[in-house]
Amino acid sequence: MTIADEEFRAGLLAAMQRALPGVERIDGLRRLSAGATLQTWSFDAVAPDRTWPLILRRSPGGLRAARTLSLPDEAALVRALRAAGAPVAEVVYTVQPEDALGDGFVMIRIPGETIPRKILRDAEFDSVRGALVGQLARAAAKIHATDPATVPADLRVAGPRGMVDEFRGRYEAYGVPRPVLELAFRWLDDHLPAEPARPHLVHGDFRHGNVIVGPGDGLRAVLDWEIAHLGDPVEDLAWLCLPPWRFGNLDLPAGGLGTREALVQAYEAAAGTQVDPARLRFWEMMGSMRWAVGCAGMLEWFRSGRDRTVERAMIARRVSESEMDLMRLICGSA
Repeated sequence: MTIADEEFRAGLLAAMQRALPGVERIDGLRRLSAGATLQTWSFDAVAPDRTWPLILRRSPGGLRAARTLSLPDEAALVRALRAAGAPVAEVVYTVQPEDALGDGFVMIRIPGETIPRKILRDAEFDSVRGALVGQLARAAAKIHATDPATVPADLRVAGPRGMVDEFRGRYEAYGVPRPVLELAFRWLDDHLPAEPARPHLVHGDFRHGNVIVGPGDGLRAVLDWEIAHLGDPVEDLAWLCLPPWRFGNLDLPAGGLGTREALVQAYEAAAGTQVDPARLRFWEMMGSMRWAVGCAGMLEWFRSGRDRTVERAMIARRVSESEMDLMRLICGSA
């Protein structure tokens, strides 16, 4: 163990001793993600009479990517969501400057599965798979019902007009003409819905991979709130329905689990509001455009030499898949 590792462990232990009663040591400390800016660590905080299974989300230098919440704001948002009854982890501590750990927060570790292909195919999830569409719909409704006054004050507002303009600007900056994207941007302009009367809390990446599912009870928690914002709640429903999150079950648009109709029906029952099919279709187009522009950006990373990995090139190649998705949506066959 290096000096830096020892200092990190000691700082984490001291923080947990301030946060939780009677903690004497931490066990099983291991890093789950390899990101340089944002790290995820799993560990147990051990007291004589109990053990807390925990997760630390941490940015050692206090840095964050563009358009994302700071970790202290993410912690505050998760606390507000839990108080509102949304299925999220319990935050037990927000890292303080005196901890010398950077930015971050600690939450209770929830057991379960996040890997989509396991959830969609493994036999241990057979008994809960049929209930997941309804559970996801009810979770979305609970998220969207959260009082905006309880969330961090600097949460960005992202409406349909602003998002179309944002992603068009990113696409044009790449300098690679793509006729399908040009056509899809025209479609988005022509079908732009009205701004919602009142912006709601939106997760922004509501899909497989960002939820924990248990084999006995189904949905246990919604994860990864770093791009949460205020906007149109239909955005979350549409994002869940994009083809990349169906993982081969293309005839089941709602996350590879069920139909759009089942998702919308369950959401409307939970939220007490109606979902406009035209608005849902717009946000599916916007979501596919967002994914296409993100993949196109990977080509720029690869060509510029910033990242020459095979993984980066493979993501860049997926622009063609998004172009097919956009054409199917335009033609009404997605």
